[in-house]
Amino acid sequence: MLDKTPFVDPQFFWLLLMLPAAGVWYFFMRKKELPSLKMSSSKGFKITPSLLAQFKPLLFILRLMALAALITALARPQTTEVTSRTKTTRGIDIVMAIDVSSSMLAQDLKPNRLSALKSVAGEFVKARVNDRIGLVVYSGESFTKTPITTDKSIVLNALREITFGQVEDGTAIGMGLATAVNRLKDSKAKSKVIILLTDGVNNAGFIEPQTAAELAVEYGIKTYTIGLGTNGMALSPVAYNPDGSFRYGMQKVEIDEQLMKEIAKITGGKYFRATNNKKLQEIYDEINKLETTEIEEFKYTNYEEKFRFWAVLGGLLFLLELVLRHTVFRSFI
Repeated sequence: MLDKTPFVDPQFFWLLLMLPAAGVWYFFMRKKELPSLKMSSSKGFKITPSLLAQFKPLLFILRLMALAALITALARPQTTEVTSRTKTTRGIDIVMAIDVSSSMLAQDLKPNRLSALKSVAGEFVKARVNDRIGLVVYSGESFTKTPITTDKSIVLNALREITFGQVEDGTAIGMGLATAVNRLKDSKAKSKVIILLTDGVNNAGFIEPQTAAELAVEYGIKTYTIGLGTNGMALSPVAYNPDGSFRYGMQKVEIDEQLMKEIAKITGGKYFRATNNKKLQEIYDEINKLETTEIEEFKYTNYEEKFRFWAVLGGLLFLLELVLRHTVFRSFI
């Protein structure tokens, strides 16, 4: 009963040290409690040992038990129940703009750039439990795959469904960024963030990336940009086979890093370069740390006093000892 019950005033347990001392005192002094009668001979008396007399020390044991219970009550045992409630005080709305051009099938990341991105981005989504997240995909054109939502299962399912060929091939970075801005411009969140990923150079679309970046600034949207691809050459799709599958060959990796750095700088974000799976994971981990959601936690503590049981027990033991002393054991006192 006491193994998980803390005590408010445990110092009272020092009083328990008196109980063994009282026991030793009683052991040596108990014979003096009975009056003695000196006689020259006891032959005229029939001696029959009394079984009741053997139980007389029970009175002292009851008194010690009563004292122990009262000392425990003085130490104030109590149980503590802590409940907590969290309140998000600073929500973040995030849109991930993902390049789905044919070059995203390059195999410098394993198994390819797009699959590696989907895996890492999925873990990022799971970690943002208190934020709203949306998806924009782009290549030659762009569209909203998922509007910002708190339902992470919808975002994760949409992320898994992203494949090459959903829109015309190309790399319209400005279009992808502008679509992401359009999804966030009316957001009431305290912080609005775009994660813009590409593995190429802007070569399509009718909106210039710099124009889209200025729109992001106007609406207070920060943009983190990621250039995806190894340094040098990468095994990439170069043509179609007769059966419609891709033919792969070594291609030079070309990422407009200057443009990506410029977009990040204008909007107050940061540029990253992911050259392998591990580096891509580290980038999303860093963004996760940079964009923290403020959480306010309220804790409520309920205390329940348990000393009453021990106080009542001590009183009952004292009462029992008193009754036995003046009834059953009266003739021995």
